[in-house]
Amino acid sequence: MAGGQVGRVVIAIPTYRRIEELADLLPQVIEQLADQTAATGLDIGVVVIDNDARASARPVVERLSHDKVRYVVEAKPGIAAVRNRALREALDADALIFIDDDERPRPRWLESLLATYRSTGAQAVAGAVISAFPAPLDEWLAAGDFFRRRRLTTGSRIDVAATNNLLLDLETVRRLGLTFDERFGRTGGSDTMFTRSLVAAGGRMIWCDEAIVVDRVPVERMTRRWVLLRALRSGNSWSRTSVALAGSRLDRFRARAGLTARGSVRVFGGAARHLLGTVTRSPAHRARGLRTLARGAGMISGAFGHRYQEYRRDGS
Repeated sequence: MAGGQVGRVVIAIPTYRRIEELADLLPQVIEQLADQTAATGLDIGVVVIDNDARASARPVVERLSHDKVRYVVEAKPGIAAVRNRALREALDADALIFIDDDERPRPRWLESLLATYRSTGAQAVAGAVISAFPAPLDEWLAAGDFFRRRRLTTGSRIDVAATNNLLLDLETVRRLGLTFDERFGRTGGSDTMFTRSLVAAGGRMIWCDEAIVVDRVPVERMTRRWVLLRALRSGNSWSRTSVALAGSRLDRFRARAGLTARGSVRVFGGAARHLLGTVTRSPAHRARGLRTLARGAGMISGAFGHRYQEYRRDGS
């Protein structure tokens, strides 16, 4: 079907050893699925894709015993392999929706995504993500706005998105032959590469600000080290995808040169802002300066092929 025309929808939930989180999420997704099925007559199903070869999430799905929820194991490690399995599991669907296992949908999340998809005819629709914390953030993290996510007016065109709250028009994906690049499976960035490729091929990706999910940030991520490494990885992924999307050898050279220049500006600018914050005792300047510096360092390293493996597992 053309973008916006939908008959069958698959909601994909990638998971890896988050048993309690998945058990909490699934009933909430099923509730919205049932509401939308009753309201629209759409055929909507859920596939849980477990990246644990030991199938640790199987009991959660079996206890639920719902005819609209399927369970599969993708034993190949890496988030890109899981996302590609989702594409294969949705071969007969018109639209595929991704939501992470540590997120919770707000009311009307599914309704809003589907309504925007139908009304705009877009090839992808991305929704908003709000962070929630089990404890108060320390002053430095709060001042740095590390967990603030973008919010845009519904209908705004975007050129990159994560798969933590994303609808894809599968006719377009199949026509373009798009898959998630497994070179980014352990490093992160396969969703950046995928969505940038979709837009580069002429696809329209639209923002839906009413389709909200809440990202429940674990305590171990509420640290200065984690947020700075995430900023570095973000810059690293952006540069690596930019080089990969460049065409000729000359284009790749130009991309590397431009990324290095922009990354250097961020490194020096971030260092200067951090110094200003130290002198003025401003937590915001110190934190945001280091965030800018880390992203710039990631951009420079990624321009020359260095890979920061955020999703590296023990023994891999």
